[in-house]
Amino acid sequence: MQPLTVEIWSDVVCPWCYIGKRRFEAALAQFAHREHVVITWRSFELDPAAPRHTLDSLDEMLARKYNVSLAQAADMGRRVTDLAAAEGLTYRLDQARPTNTFDAHRLIHFAADHNLQAEAKERLLQAYFTEGQAIGDPETLVRLGAELGLVADEVRTMLAGNTYADAVRADEQRAAALGIRGVPFFVIDERYGISGAQAADTLRDALEQIWAEHPAA
Repeated sequence: MQPLTVEIWSDVVCPWCYIGKRRFEAALAQFAHREHVVITWRSFELDPAAPRHTLDSLDEMLARKYNVSLAQAADMGRRVTDLAAAEGLTYRLDQARPTNTFDAHRLIHFAADHNLQAEAKERLLQAYFTEGQAIGDPETLVRLGAELGLVADEVRTMLAGNTYADAVRADEQRAAALGIRGVPFFVIDERYGISGAQAADTLRDALEQIWAEHPAA
């Protein structure tokens, strides 16, 4: 039977992407044909120009990005933290360390070649949002990769070069071609697009409708 493909563009420092991931997982758990769904995570950088290291807090970064006060940025963080908690996620945004995510996306592509893409995506999100880890730091990525079962020296060698850089850029170029400007963004069956961290019921209904039109259904 031809699988139902789901491609998900997201960033590992995007709070809505982690929420959207949990909501999609809840939708998939309710979908009768979930064993025929193949999920691929696609790279998307919210800020490709972000530095690897910064002394700025997340509130300071958001205040500058959206031209709001620090108090307003903190309010934004509290709201998204509450929404994340409703999905069973623990956000500690006061500990988050803003960073460039290009190498983290390269690690996800590397993990995909070892059948660990989904695990790598989850581990990086948790490391950033819950644990306050510096996921832009190569040695942090080496350690997280090793936790997943990847060979640490192979991860270190990959990060020291340009391996998978083209794969990350290809995902981002395809996102641009599809008109994707915000994440999370779901492309289902290569024909249908769903933008944002939609409710689980909405995502489940979309899966059911698309399955009914799927060639192998």
